[in-house]
Amino acid sequence: MRTKLMTVEEVAEYLNVPGSWVYGNWKAREIPFRKVGQALRCRPSDLEKWLDRQN
Repeated sequence: MRTKLMTVEEVAEYLNVPGSWVYGNWKAREIPFRKVGQALRCRPSDLEKWLDRQN
């Protein structure tokens, strides 16, 4: 079974932050996005691992 990739908007909703914050911080904060064409996408499991590493 494949896991649906999350959009920036879905990541923002999950983190309870604005989408603009996600776009503005994804490189600096090392949020685990992948580029799919021109769009950013994130695996839910990668996001969980990233959250676990945050202070």
